Amino acid sequence: MSKDVALSWIDENEKRIIEISDKIWELAEVGLLEHETAKLLSKEIEKHGFRVERGVAGMPTAFVATWGSGKPVIGILGELDALPGLSQKPVPYKEPLKEGAPGHGCGHNIHGTSGMAGAIAVKVALEEAGIQGTVKFYGCPAEETLVGKVFMVRDGLFDGVDAVLSHHPGSANTAGIGSSNAMNSVKFHFYGAASHAAGSPEQGRSALDAAELMNVGVNYMREHVIQEARIHYIIEDGGHEPNVVPPYVRTWYYVRAPEREQVEQIYEWVLRIADGADLMARTTHRVEFLTGCYNLLPNKTLSELVVSNMREIGAPKHTEELEFARELNESIPPEQKKESLRKSKRPGWEKMLDELFDERVLDAWNEGMVMAGSTDVSDVSWVTPTMEFSTTCCILGTPGHSWQFTAQTGTSIGHKSLIFASKVIAASALDLLTKPELLKKAREEWKERLGGRVYKPPIPADLKPPLHQLE
Repeated sequence: MSKDVALSWIDENEKRIIEISDKIWELAEVGLLEHETAKLLSKEIEKHGFRVERGVAGMPTAFVATWGSGKPVIGILGELDALPGLSQKPVPYKEPLKEGAPGHGCGHNIHGTSGMAGAIAVKVALEEAGIQGTVKFYGCPAEETLVGKVFMVRDGLFDGVDAVLSHHPGSANTAGIGSSNAMNSVKFHFYGAASHAAGSPEQGRSALDAAELMNVGVNYMREHVIQEARIHYIIEDGGHEPNVVPPYVRTWYYVRAPEREQVEQIYEWVLRIADGADLMARTTHRVEFLTGCYNLLPNKTLSELVVSNMREIGAPKHTEELEFARELNESIPPEQKKESLRKSKRPGWEKMLDELFDERVLDAWNEGMVMAGSTDVSDVSWVTPTMEFSTTCCILGTPGHSWQFTAQTGTSIGHKSLIFASKVIAASALDLLTKPELLKKAREEWKERLGGRVYKPPIPADLKPPLHQLE
């Protein structure tokens, strides 16, 4: 059977798959700067007969690798970016590889590699069986700043794709059917006039005053927006010396809400508050819109398919990792772990307070729930049926975007998650490629969830990816 061929290929190449994931873990490149990571993955899949188009959608690290021809067309996602400041050795106590350097605190070293390995395994199986179809593997940069896939969707790179599979490391083996928050990412550049803050303050126009007044206005606004909304910001550049009235200040805002139209309404209010800050501080400002994304459209048909394959393959068990896990568990306060489990609402969470791992394969339990965070996978889900599933790659209670998460994604805990996910991707993609009734059902559900709505890119047609963002 085609699945057996695909799973055998992953078993036979397990060492190489893990080697690639570990190399990406060591590289730990942040969004839009994942040059070596993209090179490694694209060259590896190219060796296996995929045609690779690099530098797509205006991003040097974005690529699409394609094999096969004709319908159906199944897409597989892979993410590349690490997070700033999360460098960590693969040890159960905090010890950076390099102080202040990036680290894979969201497991994208596993995410990118599982997608690549799954895609190659599908190709091997299709080729051996002589089955027609097309497999596309997407190397997606800058997920953490909600950039990569939004620009790839806008530029038509998912046009004609019949369904998409994606994997993200987590603390459970499941395929969720919840949603996520839509979001806008925007910077405000305030301009004033410098002067001596003591000797001639009357001649100054403080850009920092404007930024702070805007922040105060937004914080008062919070009382009067829907409670599910999330608004957060930083001051990237707040001036230099106290005795100089700051002539320039820059802030960076995220505006989130469960539906795209809610984000747009709140965002318009934020823009007006920025105008009001100028009136009070006698400054001017410029709005730099970076990116935006939609809320996720879940797909129960794809969820059931993925969970079925998880059970057929069998989730990994953790044995040699237990000593490491116990020591790492000491760094997570019990009350924090309890709250993490409570928030997840996973079945039987109350009985898992003393457990290290959740090794079960769980049916999706989160229909109707909205994740507070955002993901650019959402934009893909608005143009084709999409499923991003999770596999256990960390102990229960591990905070996302933490040194603890980074540590585990570079150990055998992460390796087991990686190999399991690669197999689930391959098996599920083969089902979609060979069972037209299944693909039809997934697409009918997708159309029903769209409810006649049409995806309109949240970014302007002429907006270029913010390649300067981390300069």
